[in-house]
Amino acid sequence: MNWKTELQVRDLEPGQRLEMTCKTCGHVHYLTPVEIMASPEREFLYLDEVERETYCKARGCLGNVRMALIRKGSASGFVGGMA
Repeated sequence: MNWKTELQVRDLEPGQRLEMTCKTCGHVHYLTPVEIMASPEREFLYLDEVERETYCKARGCLGNVRMALIRKGSASGFVGGMA
């Protein structure tokens, strides 16, 4: 079990972004839960199912994609020093 098999589209916040990277050509595009749920009943899909159904949007590629969850806010680096 991992996060892709445990989370459904409806569990994500509306502004959350999913990064889709093509395994073939490396093209990156983003999806939001609102875009996915535009079709009926898709809110109940698990993220691994969304990843399997999504393909590369680059012209002529149509390759399989790898999904990454983009978290809101920026990751902060180490802030500190030696005493």
